[in-house]
Amino acid sequence: MSATTGPRRAAVMALMLASGFAGLGYQIVWTQQSALWMGHETAGVLAVVAAFFGGLAVGAVLLGRRIAASHRPGRWYAGCELLIGLWSLVLALAMAPIGQALLQLIGAEPTPAWQWGVAFGGSFLLLLPATAAMGATLPAMERALAQHWRGGAIAALYAGNTFGAVLGVLASAFWLVPAIGLARTALVCATLNLLCAAAALWLLRGSAPAEPQTAPRAERGLRSLLAATGFLGIGYEVLVVRVLSQVAENTVYTFALLLAVYLVGSAAGAAAYDRWLARRASAARLGERLPALLALACLAGTASLWGAEALKAQALAWWGPGMPAALAAEAVLAAVAFLPPTLLMGALFSHLAIQARAAGIGFGRALGINTLAAAAAPLVFGLLLLPALGAKAALLLVAAGYLLLAWPAGRPRGVALPAGIGAAALAMALAAPPLAFVELPEGARVLSYREGAMAAVSVVEEADGTRRLRINNRQQEGSNAAWSADARQALLPLLLHPAPHQALFLGLGTGTTASAATLDPGLQVQAVELLPEVIAAAPWFAAPQRLPTERLHTVAADARRFVRASQAQYDLIVSDNFHPARSGSAALYTVEHFQAVRARLAAGGLFCQWLPLHQLDLPTLRSIVRAFATAFPDGGALLATLSLETPVLGLVGHADGGRFDLAQLQARAAAARHWPRSPAGLGLDDAYAVLGTLVAGPQALQRLAAGAPANTDDHPIVAYLAPRATYAPAGPPRERLGQLMAALSLQPQELVDADPAAAARLAAYWDARTRFLAAGRGVQPSADVRRMLAQVQQPLLEVLRTSADFRPAYDPLLQMAAALARVDAPAARDLLDELVRLQPARPEAGELLRRLPS
Repeated sequence: MSATTGPRRAAVMALMLASGFAGLGYQIVWTQQSALWMGHETAGVLAVVAAFFGGLAVGAVLLGRRIAASHRPGRWYAGCELLIGLWSLVLALAMAPIGQALLQLIGAEPTPAWQWGVAFGGSFLLLLPATAAMGATLPAMERALAQHWRGGAIAALYAGNTFGAVLGVLASAFWLVPAIGLARTALVCATLNLLCAAAALWLLRGSAPAEPQTAPRAERGLRSLLAATGFLGIGYEVLVVRVLSQVAENTVYTFALLLAVYLVGSAAGAAAYDRWLARRASAARLGERLPALLALACLAGTASLWGAEALKAQALAWWGPGMPAALAAEAVLAAVAFLPPTLLMGALFSHLAIQARAAGIGFGRALGINTLAAAAAPLVFGLLLLPALGAKAALLLVAAGYLLLAWPAGRPRGVALPAGIGAAALAMALAAPPLAFVELPEGARVLSYREGAMAAVSVVEEADGTRRLRINNRQQEGSNAAWSADARQALLPLLLHPAPHQALFLGLGTGTTASAATLDPGLQVQAVELLPEVIAAAPWFAAPQRLPTERLHTVAADARRFVRASQAQYDLIVSDNFHPARSGSAALYTVEHFQAVRARLAAGGLFCQWLPLHQLDLPTLRSIVRAFATAFPDGGALLATLSLETPVLGLVGHADGGRFDLAQLQARAAAARHWPRSPAGLGLDDAYAVLGTLVAGPQALQRLAAGAPANTDDHPIVAYLAPRATYAPAGPPRERLGQLMAALSLQPQELVDADPAAAARLAAYWDARTRFLAAGRGVQPSADVRRMLAQVQQPLLEVLRTSADFRPAYDPLLQMAAALARVDAPAARDLLDELVRLQPARPEAGELLRRLPS
């Protein structure tokens, strides 16, 4: 039976779709799994990508040579699909132990070269049986069909395989991984490979033996063209994704959409070439013009990036709020930047591959050369050119590269088009601003902007002197206006430990939290930060008082990898409030990571994981709490501050499951008042203020997490839940805080060792805290002190009646009494008299009362 019949051809294309689906599914699964062990540093991420592409290239070249000489290429195809499926099953068992061995080989603080070398070599060898077989599947199928498919099968097969890859990306990101996890997603892909192997043997049964392919006759520079187009095409993808990361939300869905649109364009270009150009007499002449058109399309795509913010805003204005509208807006950004160039990339590769085959160069070799050069592109463009030259210059180099490929050697008549495109590129280079997006309020200025290999980091100073740290312009990492709140995130866990000597902070941000820990004169502090550019920006956020930061050692590394690779023991580990929707951050909230943190704690050690409640919805929070409670079943929770707009929850757990000793902490707080630089003014003056931040014990956390899926390395559900609150915030943060507080409860004996009187005093403090938060949720801010007092005076006085230790209710009433004295002295006197009666140990109200006129 001929392989060109309609049903048979449709079945072959279905095979290509399924094979492409599985290939991209594996890429998503294996890169995520590898990052858990190799780290999210640029060296580790790019090494895994290069290893994947490198394996494809090796398979296409080396196995492609054997396939070209084979009389039964169909069997080669079936064998490759079988090997991919079986090796993926091996990896399901071998990935974790081998990854752990590679992690230890890399070490806690490797040089970038050592990390890249181990990550590349290890992942290359680990994945090679599968990736090499993947690289050989297209050449094998093309050889099996070459003598039966009229006009050749290269473009059609490439298009079908790439369309399958689109489906694999979207299905994996939006359905499979969130629903069943990484390992089971790989199992689905393995099932597809095994089905493809069986179907291929059935479809190609009875086919006549293929004639062995002849050796190359003349290459005419085709090798160079194939390599250059692969290199430039992936380089363009890397650069555009980095630029759009400053406009899009940088979630797992963002990157899936960007990749899907890139692949859609490539597949559609190959399909269009196969449908309308491949068999035309003018195909060769049209193919020669494709590099020039690609240069023009890359320039147009680059130009569109300057309008990306406006385009996104317009799309959201059309479609309204909500996650579907936000994802559609990101897809529009990707389509404008990617579709015109990738359509031409798909057509150009198909053209060059067909030319290569006609010249006697097998499709496997052509594909391998193209893929091998593509493997180098992320390293060259992402790690070298982007930080050194900036996005605009690097993108213009891509267009210039295509232009050089289009320049007609020795044919003056063909110069006009490339020359015109070159002039447009030169004008863009001279006149266009940098491709850097920094949101600037009125009167603000940029103090620092660094384009790194992984992100763009900026420091913006507003008109009132507030400095803000931004990563990719979409993620605020802190400001000097929040110094007190950030410092409390260090001092609260610090004071909860009776005598810490070694502390590890995961995440640096503005540096305020880690720097505040150096207030303790007996503490050595280490901080791990993924982005070197964030470390470089920290001096812009120096503390109001000069801190002894010579005891603060910063390390540029992936926090998760550092914890697993380090052999050090710490009395205190504090993890920053990473935004869980951002790419890679969800890996810092898994069961396995929390267990690794617990293993790094010394005897009596304490761990605190801060969570940004204002950036989370409750389902995401519950999954994180479930993961934490699995590793720290005796843990509890506390609030960093009493802010209703930016509430931050801390999950705390002891290495040995112990409880807090109130008498010890009282002595600790008293000693802190005599540090060379006292943490005065942060509201942590005694043990009741410190322990009073606790909001939940282990029983309440278990109830909160009940029924929620745990966030694990294999099932990183938080990465897929958290973006919902990013794309469509679920109500004001104060409402979420209120819902959370209503769901939590705490009895002193769950977390605190104290005598009955002290326990009752602490319980009263917690009750007062709950009343204080409830009173604040309905307050409407007003500049009129009498209107403010009408809303808060009686609720806050009731709070003080509940607990004489609860200072957060005392201070605002004192401030309002001082303001009221200027307009209504008798009312101010009445309020101050009540404050003196309720908290006679506090001198401030009495002093203000004595200054009032009688």
